[in-house]
Amino acid sequence: MLDLQRIDTSWTLFLDRDGVINHEKEEDYIYNFDEFVFYDGVLEAMRILNPLFGKIIMVTNQRGIGRGLMTDADLHDIHSKMMSAIQQAGGRIDKIYYCPAVDKSDPSRKPNPGMAFSAQKDFPEIDLHRSIIVGNRLSDMGFGRNAGMHTVFVRNTHPEQGPDPSIDLAFDGLPDFAKSLQLA
Repeated sequence: MLDLQRIDTSWTLFLDRDGVINHEKEEDYIYNFDEFVFYDGVLEAMRILNPLFGKIIMVTNQRGIGRGLMTDADLHDIHSKMMSAIQQAGGRIDKIYYCPAVDKSDPSRKPNPGMAFSAQKDFPEIDLHRSIIVGNRLSDMGFGRNAGMHTVFVRNTHPEQGPDPSIDLAFDGLPDFAKSLQLA
């Protein structure tokens, strides 16, 4: 079980993007930054989380690229502007990993743990057993479990999600998780 009081800078925070950081488009993709809308309180949450974790990593499935609906350059533009807003608010993301694959068996497509292993290769100090994934889907929780992480479910897009063995803790959104850590 995840004890928030044990969290220190030896821990790594993995964040999903759509549905955690920004509003998802139902049955569609975010194609440009004009469509990217931060959830209320997320920028402040990123500021709170900044000093609490050694690394903050974003992991996101982006199959719109694999389907030819957008390009890597489109995604990099969105991420560059998102990172700028987060940094201006006093937060950070150390690196973003994304999987453009459409095939669910791709080792990097969540719930498969490939993006976690890529992060660990790039940052050898990451201990996946001292890591947390925050996501809004059970596939994010599966990603965390498959990599040996602790899991935090945010109910932004799926408030009806009941208890599940893959979920360690659940919060209404990233701001609530950040506030809980601040109080721990």
